[in-house]
Amino acid sequence: MRIKTSKFIVFGLFYLVVTSLCGQQSGAPQSSATQAAKAKPEDTELWQPVPKVVRPGADCNAAPSDAIILFDGKNLDEWVSSKDKSPAKWTVADGVITVNKSAGNIETKRSFSDYQLHIEWKVPKNITGSGQARGNSGVFLAATGTEDGGYELQVLDSYKNQTYVNGMSGSIYKQSIPLANPTRRPGEWQVYDVAWTAPTFNGDGSLKTPAYVTVFFNGVLVQNHFQLKGETRYIGQPYYKSNGAAPIMLQAHGDASQPISFRNIWVRELN
Repeated sequence: MRIKTSKFIVFGLFYLVVTSLCGQQSGAPQSSATQAAKAKPEDTELWQPVPKVVRPGADCNAAPSDAIILFDGKNLDEWVSSKDKSPAKWTVADGVITVNKSAGNIETKRSFSDYQLHIEWKVPKNITGSGQARGNSGVFLAATGTEDGGYELQVLDSYKNQTYVNGMSGSIYKQSIPLANPTRRPGEWQVYDVAWTAPTFNGDGSLKTPAYVTVFFNGVLVQNHFQLKGETRYIGQPYYKSNGAAPIMLQAHGDASQPISFRNIWVRELN
């Protein structure tokens, strides 16, 4: 009996030692309650990098202090003809730009990658036509060609004007239907606020990351971080082709309706 008892005692001590060692080696996580008890507020405080100071505009439509002013009502110095890069030939009067359809598209002299864009546009009060032939234009968020090449945010009179829904105002043309239709009546100013994430490409030209866009239309969210399928196309399916930073282009659509106008255009580059 003494020998058996001794064996049990030795075995028990060995079991306790092994169990203790295994517990230490396994690194078993502490319970959430234990971690919370040991945590300190400063464990989750970040002090760097400090965001730059940006002075906001007087209202939500006014340009903030770090914005690039693309049109302030005075001239088209920031714009060129998309066809030949000559000075833009649209009309500037009374603080607005009016489309000159015979002159073709215009684009920014500068090229951009990721950015925040503010742009206001107006369909004439006496607009005529219907469907796509009524106040048609477009904001190409990245222009890759002179003739409507790139990624288009549609501009159209969509106030009681029936057309295909992926071609109405607020749509990413032929790709994404807007989440709502907040279009004001003709003769009133419309506002687009856009966050654009440009696509990136690998060295061999293949897509690395797709483009994304968020659009507020008259203060209403109509595109919520939409992932584009490629460049917008009038005919055929969208696809990507390699490009770098690109200008922003405004379309001179060839329909017969009265030309639309733009004003208060500014952009903030996002790094």
